[in-house]
Amino acid sequence: MTIQFLGAAGEVTGSKHLITTKKGKRILLDCGMFQGKGMETDSDNRQLGFEPKNLDFIILSHAHIDHSGLIPYVYKMGFRGSVICTPATRDLCSIVLQDTAFIQELDVKWYNKKMRKLHKPVISPIYDAQTAKRCMKLFITVDYDRRFRINDDISVRFTNSGHMLGSAVVNLEIKEDGEVKRIAFTGDIGRQKSHLLCPPQPFPQCDYLITESTYGDQLHDEDMVSEEELLRVVEDTCVKNQGKLIIPSFSVGRTQDIVYVLNKLHNEQRLPHVDVYVDSPLAVNATDIFRLYTDEMNEDVQATMTFDHDPFGFNSLHYITDIRESKQLNYSGKPCIIISASGMCEAGRVKHHVANHIEDPSTTILIVGYCTPTSLGARLQEPGLKYISIFGLDHKVRAKIRKIEAFSGHGDYSEIQQFLDCQRKEEVKKVFIVHGEPHAQEAMKDHLYEIGFRNFQIPQKGDIAEL
Repeated sequence: MTIQFLGAAGEVTGSKHLITTKKGKRILLDCGMFQGKGMETDSDNRQLGFEPKNLDFIILSHAHIDHSGLIPYVYKMGFRGSVICTPATRDLCSIVLQDTAFIQELDVKWYNKKMRKLHKPVISPIYDAQTAKRCMKLFITVDYDRRFRINDDISVRFTNSGHMLGSAVVNLEIKEDGEVKRIAFTGDIGRQKSHLLCPPQPFPQCDYLITESTYGDQLHDEDMVSEEELLRVVEDTCVKNQGKLIIPSFSVGRTQDIVYVLNKLHNEQRLPHVDVYVDSPLAVNATDIFRLYTDEMNEDVQATMTFDHDPFGFNSLHYITDIRESKQLNYSGKPCIIISASGMCEAGRVKHHVANHIEDPSTTILIVGYCTPTSLGARLQEPGLKYISIFGLDHKVRAKIRKIEAFSGHGDYSEIQQFLDCQRKEEVKKVFIVHGEPHAQEAMKDHLYEIGFRNFQIPQKGDIAEL
């Protein structure tokens, strides 16, 4: 069989890896969107590198858009196979994919308006909300640690990767020529200690390992450091400077982490008396799904729920869905915390909040996760930044830009080493390092060599490997 790397190869987004067996079965590991470059990613997302009608299965590691976002598109282009994932991943995809369609429609509307003024060709969205809704009928859910037989030659088992609600290592067994080949695709690897989630679980022995490397060259701060640092930023911004704290955050996973920590600080009577706004319809819906799966969360969450029935709510926390309420936040002079999508500031309501407050010296913009190098979130972090363009307008940067990396849902290189160390290295025939910038991939290779792995490949987009 072969595997072709069609995304998240030499970069972080667009996760897609196509397995083709000798019998002609085609299995796509993830079906993610390229993100972080605005409309520049449009052509990349339309050029799949395979014929959707010929695809038999999509096996999905988790619901984040850079792993799931093109499922409606391949459905639109003729895919009618099965999408196999965990129950929580399916539930989150049901809202995430429709939200992505809505954002595309807005982005394309703005882009076409600009193109018409320049007398240039216009485009249509990659897919619409109806397509995102229809593709959900293809989903099949499989619980963690259950071996699911796809056919006589192929089986899959999901094990918890600890990255987000429902995230999984995809453990495939494929029989060819009387031999069973074991493939493990990590998807995204979570933290050993998370605010909400259980740590990543050991996964079955594999022959071929496909691993992420987002933070292959970095170490995170400890969990408690992130909580205390967040509290200090809140106090400095909202109490001392009487300003607004704007936190660009992915609606699914990161937002719930931050809300849980704020809820914890509130329960401990340490959170200053300021209003907290979660300004994202998707985050509101995602939080409702998180509430359904609290039994899958860690011991800290279980202990909290013995005295606090809702770990994602307190009396100064407000969830906003109405766009008029969102706009009103930009005109309010009261100190507050605004948590809004997207995490890279490339789309959604947070981009407007940043544009409206970037010139206010009392404002703090707090980055709490990875941003691709070309994204607005990454550009905001450039040292000595004085001006920045948002929505085509230049702004003087007067707001404070802060960063807390420990809220990331991705493990650092030490945590990845610890997670992958469950494997017997001598049985792993090859390690493919994906989902990372080139410098992070090279560093991850060195760190995995340190613990005994050998025979690495860092694939480029389009590369094909024999298994």
